[in-house]
Formats: sequence, C-alpha cells, structure tokens
Amino acid sequence: MEYIQNTLLNLLQQTAFLNLSVGNLIMILVACIFLYLAIGKGFEPLLLVPISFGMLLVNIYPDIMLSIEDSSNGVGGLLHYFYLLDEWSILPSLIFMGVGAMTDFGPLIANPKSFLLGAAAQFGIYAAYFMAIFMGFNDKAAAAISIIGGADGPTSIFLAGKLGQTEFMGPIAVAAYSYMALVPIIQPPIMKLLTTEEERKIKMEQLRPVSKLEKILFPVIVTIVVCMILPTTAPLVGMLMVGNLFRESGVVKQLQETASNALMYIVVIVLGLSVGATTSAERFLKVTTIKIVILGLIAFAFGTAAGVIFGKLMCKVTGGKVNPLIGSAGVSAVPMAARVSQKVGSEADPTNFLLMHAMGPNVAGVIGTAVAAGTFMAIFGV
Repeated sequence: MEYIQNTLLNLLQQTAFLNLSVGNLIMILVACIFLYLAIGKGFEPLLLVPISFGMLLVNIYPDIMLSIEDSSNGVGGLLHYFYLLDEWSILPSLIFMGVGAMTDFGPLIANPKSFLLGAAAQFGIYAAYFMAIFMGFNDKAAAAISIIGGADGPTSIFLAGKLGQTEFMGPIAVAAYSYMALVPIIQPPIMKLLTTEEERKIKMEQLRPVSKLEKILFPVIVTIVVCMILPTTAPLVGMLMVGNLFRESGVVKQLQETASNALMYIVVIVLGLSVGATTSAERFLKVTTIKIVILGLIAFAFGTAAGVIFGKLMCKVTGGKVNPLIGSAGVSAVPMAARVSQKVGSEADPTNFLLMHAMGPNVAGVIGTAVAAGTFMAIFGV
C-alpha cells in the first residue's frame, strides 16, 4: 500500500498542476486568446495557430525548450532545436524564398513609383529605433525592436539573431507576428483619419501589362543592385528573389511549387512553434516586453501613417491619379496590407479596385524592410 501511495504521490508531483506559476497561467490564457483570434476570427491562422500553441506548450512543460547546456543527459527539448534554426537565421530566409515564389512582382514592375511608397512606410522603423533608445534599450536592441514597424516577422527574427539580441527575440517575434495578424484592425482607423472621402474614392488607371522578360530580369537585377550596395541583405533579398525567379522563369515548376507550398508550410510550422515557445512566463512577463509591444505598435502605426501621407503627396503631384490608401500597403505584411487597402477603398466606393495597385507598395515594403535590416547590420558591422 505504501508503494502505491508513494507512486501516486510522485505522479501527482510530476503533473503541471503543482508546478504552474501565476505567470504560466496568464500566458496560457494569452495563448487561448490568440487561438480564438486565429480560429474564431480568422486573423492570420497560419501564423497564430502554431505560435499560440507553442506558447501553450512551453508554459505547461518548460523543458520542451530546455537547452542542451542545461540538460542533464545532453539532449535538449524538442522546440529548442526548432529555435536554433531561428537563431541561425535559416527559417526566416526560407520564409522569404517561399514569399518570393508565391508573389507576383508585376504590379511593382508596372508602377516603379510604388518603390517610393514602400520606402516611405519604412519611416516607422527608424522612428521606433530612436524611441527605443530613448526608452533605455541599447542601439542593437533598438534596431532589432524597430523592425517590428515593417510588420515583418521573419525579418524581425533574422535581425534579432544577427545582432545577438536573442533575449528579446521572443517578444519581438510575437509582437511582429501579432501586428501582422492584426493589420485589418490597426490600419483602417489610421487610413481613414488621414484621408478624405474623396481621396478614398479615387480610381486608379489600369496597370500596363508586364512582359515575361521583365519579370525574369527583375529578381536578377534587384539582387545585383541591392546586394552590391548592402551585401548584408543577401540572405533575405537573395532568397526572396530566387523564389520569385523560380516562379517567373517557367522552367523549374517543381522548385516553385515546393518553395511556395510544402517547404513554406513546413517552415511556418517549425518557426511558429519555436517563436511561441520563447514566451515562457519567466522570459515574457517583464517590463521590457511591455515596452517592446508598445514600441512595435508605435512603429507600425507610424509606418502606416507615413505611407498614407506620402500617398497623399503623390496624389497631389499626379493631379489626383494616385489613391493615398495604397500607401498603407507599404508595410511588408503580404498580401494582407494590400487587401486592407482594397477593403477601405471599396467601402468608400464599391466599384473601386485597388488590390493590384496596392500590391506594388506591398512588395516594395518587403524589400524595404530587408534593406532596413541590412542597413542596421552594416552600421553595426555584422
């Protein structure tokens, strides 16, 4: 009988019920809220479902993220090995390859002025950088945090790893992906505040057809130009462009399908779970996390506003030919930000079709955020 009692007592002591802190319970609740937003509301479920489930797992069983150094038998936790792929910048680069393989760069090629809107939307990144320094972060941490303003999760993870800011990688990644998922909620009020009803009703001329040769040359030329100026962008810009070349060349259909489907979804699963697993209560429930979340929101709002304001300027310069709403798509949440531009425009005029026009700044924003990350890496000599 004593043996049975001891056995049951040992089993009870091993359960999570006796080992959970208040912080763990809070994070489990946050994970459930994220799951609700992903499944119930449809907010970027491909991202939020694995992230929130990783958050759930690590706060129930912290050893799932146990490092090799802390392990008694030399074997780390499952999600620790996933996380190493984030630290080594492998997963963010593969995500960029998949994005390139899925994305049509035609709208950007047809309207090169879209590059200006994508560049304007990066203002939020640099504004957040100086604000982060003002709030007490060191320069490298401020740079890693500021990339959240591009609403680009992979680039945020990539830069945090390259700058050695792994202690902030969890909050940075969760904030970046959360704001990517919340684009349809955050952006419309800013867009409507900065534009008039007449501006939102502006209809843009149909984009010119883009030849196959142009689409093939574009990724090659962008890679040469951007990577020659900022070689540090090669892992992101290079992967983005090789994925797009797979798509547009027409001779490697199998590679394009793999990069945009099977490989992309495998990487999203691994990256999402590992990002969520960085949010243990001990690491996540800190004042610095609150600061990072606030800075990320400010950066994203500033980036959206800067894109819309520059869109208004282009509208004036072109005599009303540019709808300012497409400027908000300059953040790199592809294609969600472009869809939001379309949605807000169609609310003003149901016959207005802005999606393809907004895809130009949206794609430019992806390149712009990668360039911003490369600029920070060059500044710090990484």
